Amino acid sequence: MEKQITNTIVMIRPVQFRMNEQTAVNNYYQETAGVDIETANSKAQQEFNQFVKVLREAGVNVIVIDDDPQNDTPDSIFPNNWVSFHENGDVGLYPMFAVNRRKERRPEILDQIEASGFEINNIIDYTGAEDEELFLEGTGSLVLDRVNRKAYCALSPRADEDLLIEFCEDFEYTPVIFTAYQTVNKKRLPIYHTNVMMGIGETFAVVCLESIDDKKERKNLVNHLKNDGKEVIAITENQVNNFAGNMLQVVGLGDKRYIVMSSAAFKSLTKDQITRIEKHCAILHSDLNTIETLGGGSARCMMAEVFLPKSL
Repeated sequence: MEKQITNTIVMIRPVQFRMNEQTAVNNYYQETAGVDIETANSKAQQEFNQFVKVLREAGVNVIVIDDDPQNDTPDSIFPNNWVSFHENGDVGLYPMFAVNRRKERRPEILDQIEASGFEINNIIDYTGAEDEELFLEGTGSLVLDRVNRKAYCALSPRADEDLLIEFCEDFEYTPVIFTAYQTVNKKRLPIYHTNVMMGIGETFAVVCLESIDDKKERKNLVNHLKNDGKEVIAITENQVNNFAGNMLQVVGLGDKRYIVMSSAAFKSLTKDQITRIEKHCAILHSDLNTIETLGGGSARCMMAEVFLPKSL
């Protein structure tokens, strides 16, 4: 049986982090913080390094790769949007909405992962869809239940339904499709990535049910999760605004389970929610304020999980 969580993640250390004007058009979590680019990048690097330290101290195997300054890729800190790694040795490469994010797909990153002792057998490349202005941004758009072979996807300008179906056919997943909304200037607009409003662990799921306006879609999602034995822990839209949906469960030292989130996400949770989560695993959190404010993404977006087989 395939594993739901892994001990190994890839993280990209930023070199030119800033607010990406090309993603801000539909990532409503991004804000201008009134800081210059040099200060923003320095703060992001400090937050990144501390986050890596927190993970490694818990026994998580973090492969850190430096971004290439020549590419001008302000969002390179979020690698899970362009690549996914699977237990059979497959790697998925995904079409990106923002033109300046497409340079994040660097072949040498895959070389470094192989050099770290992992085996890549096959690359499934969806990036040609960019020519048709169709996008599916990796495990930002896709929240995968790897054990039960289900791909949860909130449709948006960055998550095309036809590409989702193609992914599910290629990787043998069942799609669970819905639309998740957030309120922006009193309008209900699609949330740009599924992993902002939900995350799936081995035995539980954290999900913002109130962001799914269609009652049938909401009920369908809950039924899938409960039928697969997941405890559904609901969060609010306000907590999503604090990135409480952007969590990832990982394996640490001694096979200990952790759920990883930002400190802002942790502080937004109620005592009851924390108690319910801690029945399943321990919580790790780290301050990612600059990255969240300018980048509009958080802890889960920064971690690309590696499920690849070890090379002999």
